[in-house]
Order: sequence, then C-alpha cells, then structure tokens
Amino acid sequence: MKKQSIFQLLLAALFLLGSTIVSTAATVDTIDVQSKSMLKNIKAVVITPQGYDAKAGKKYPVVYLLHGHSGNYRSWVKDVPSIKKAADELGLIVVCPDGGFNSWYINSPVDTSVKYDTYITQELIPYIDANYTTIPDKKARAISGYSMGGHGALYLGIKHPDLFANVGSICGGVDLRPFPNNWQLKNILGDLQSNPANWDAYSVITMVDVLSKGQLNLMIDCGVDDFFLAVNRKLHEKLVTLKIPHEYIERDGGHTRNYWANSVDYHFFYFKRMFTQAGY
Repeated sequence: MKKQSIFQLLLAALFLLGSTIVSTAATVDTIDVQSKSMLKNIKAVVITPQGYDAKAGKKYPVVYLLHGHSGNYRSWVKDVPSIKKAADELGLIVVCPDGGFNSWYINSPVDTSVKYDTYITQELIPYIDANYTTIPDKKARAISGYSMGGHGALYLGIKHPDLFANVGSICGGVDLRPFPNNWQLKNILGDLQSNPANWDAYSVITMVDVLSKGQLNLMIDCGVDDFFLAVNRKLHEKLVTLKIPHEYIERDGGHTRNYWANSVDYHFFYFKRMFTQAGY
C-alpha cells in the first residue's frame, strides 16, 4: 500500500510555510441555489481567493468539497478554516454544498425526495459557472469530501466523468454493503436483504469497473484507525487489479476532524498539480 511520498511531504511542508507568511483574504459567501428537482432552495458556501474580481475577467479552477453524514454546507469552513488559506495561496474557488443529513449524494431509488446527484451535477455546477468567473472545463474542476462526502465525491466523479477530471476521497464510505444498519442507509437504499441490487449499484467499489485508464485523476486516503480502512484498502486493491492509476495514502489517525483537516491539504495540492498539468 502506498505511503506518503517525499513529494507529498514537501508539498505539505510548503503549504504550512506559506500559511505562516500569507494573510488570508479569501471571501466566504453563503448562497442559495434553487433545486427544481427537489423543490427547495439549498445553501452552499463559496470561497473566492484573494484578488478575486468578477469584472477583471480572470478565471479560476473550482474544487467542490462535500461534508459528511449529519453535516451541512458550513461543516468544512467551520471545522477546517484552513481551506480559506488554500483558496488564497493556490488561486482556487472552493464550493461547499449542502448534501443533506443523510443523502450520500445520490438520487435515492426508494425516496424520490432525495436527488442530490441531480442537484450538484445539473443545478449547482451550472449556477456556479454562470455566477462566478470559473474555468468551465472538467479538467479545471475537482471534487472531494470526507466520510459520506468521500463516497459522494467518488460516486459523482465516476458517474459524471464529463463534469469532473479530478476526484478525491478522505476516509470515504466507499462500500456501503458492510454497513446495512448504519447511518439510516435503509432510508435511501431500502433494506439490504430485500434490495441488494441498490446496495451494489450505489457502492463506489462496484462502480470502478466502468473506469478506463487515465479517465480520472484519483486521490484516496484513509486513517489506519478508521472504521472505513478495510473498505478503502479493498478499493485500492481493486483499482490496482484493474490497472487504474491512482494515489492512495494511509496515515496515522482515525475518523476524526483532525484527520481530514490534515488530509485536505494533500488533496488541494494534488488538484492544483492536475490543474497546472492541464494548462490551468
């Protein structure tokens, strides 16, 4: 299994050094986006970097960060305020959508009121591209998240490679099937015994079969004390078997705020490197 590379450690060190000498001037806004699919307005946090001026014409890559189970659109900026520095120092727009208490970022096959796949891919992204000076290209767009959000990022990235070229997961619930009685999953997938096809179809580990080599830039990491470690290892092993290139990291830590606060730095730098390689 892949550990931290010298390159990744150096990037983290540079990030920490930069954080000590650059004052954060990022702007944090809360927006309401109408979801016609769910018949309600849904909030999101949008972080624009220092110097952002919609009238200046400069366009920016965008990173979407998804929160975990029972969280909301404020979770990232409240729990990991360093993402504002990342927006400044790396020149990114960061969008933190609300994914509901327990949506897992899917269109539920059993509860038609849950359509967060449609919301993010067909409503939120077009809104952000229309109202901010983004680079509306999948190669300049990334998505990541922790826990439920890690599942959501991989799920949406694999399902919509036309929208995302860069995808990450932090401590993600990448296989839902081992947890039939957890996190009210029955409410969105049905009972596992009665609806096994749903649990297969909406688990990331079964979706990677459709990936082709180089289709997505993937970064996956998980703490060695995390209850999702086993399913992340199995995902990594399957990607290796399928010969799908990806970054995979295990580090000390569990399913905690401190872990993903540290991990998101790696994801930002990985995405920035991918943006730069794509010419952005």
